[in-house]
Amino acid sequence: MSPRPPFPPFDEQTARQKVQAAEDAWNTRDPEKVALAYTEDSVWRNRDRFVEGRAQIVEFLRQKWDRELDYALRKELWGFRNNRIAVRFQYECHDRDGRYWRSYGNELWEFTPEGLMSRREASINDVRIEAADRRIHGPRPAEEHGLLLPIQ
Repeated sequence: MSPRPPFPPFDEQTARQKVQAAEDAWNTRDPEKVALAYTEDSVWRNRDRFVEGRAQIVEFLRQKWDRELDYALRKELWGFRNNRIAVRFQYECHDRDGRYWRSYGNELWEFTPEGLMSRREASINDVRIEAADRRIHGPRPAEEHGLLLPIQ
């Protein structure tokens, strides 16, 4: 198990670093790479699905990105305390039928002393959008790190 800095307890700077690192990893759409940030026995609730362990995380993400094409994500620090971080996020994608979606959500994260996420709980809502209404096109450029997400 490789440590994943920054380590808890988090301050504002290290919490922001952790959030940006998660955004960057998820935007690779590489399930194996993303899963390395989680403990071997990490527990997730994602919408109405419950996932346990890295193998299930990899499979969950593989299925997700097979469905959610051209996925692009933005995360924003909402709060932090000790070994926990709360995040607000939005992502956009399209399905195989060419319909575009913007998904809004909140996540609660809990970390081990080694900086690996041991628990992730995500509540997510989807809104259908037109392709012309997209505002998230690929990974966030460095000059946009830390910018707040508009609600709509």
